[in-house]
Amino acid sequence: MNIQIFGTKKCAETRKAERWFKEHGQKFQFIDLAEKGISPGEFRSIETALGLEALVDKEGKRYRERGLSHMEIDIREELILDPLLLLTPLVREGRRATVGLAIRTWEAWIRGK
Repeated sequence: MNIQIFGTKKCAETRKAERWFKEHGQKFQFIDLAEKGISPGEFRSIETALGLEALVDKEGKRYRERGLSHMEIDIREELILDPLLLLTPLVREGRRATVGLAIRTWEAWIRGK
């Protein structure tokens, strides 16, 4: 398995995801969205798996600070340009992806389903 966890070091949910994979003996690559964005190819893969609306953290501080709920925007472009608008953790394994804590799904991945 080639697992990527996208999030920030400050995000408690991202830290829980990292801990879960460590406890289950799974290696992963952590991508800190505060330091490095998400590549367009990675974004397309995650968007295909989950849908665009599932990726937006509309309740997040960044979304509110930028006043995005009151603007007409291309949300795909905004998410690529400002990855801190993404709901985290985003966990990707090949063409599969989850957003938030998705322990049952991750367990299925490990079992090979």
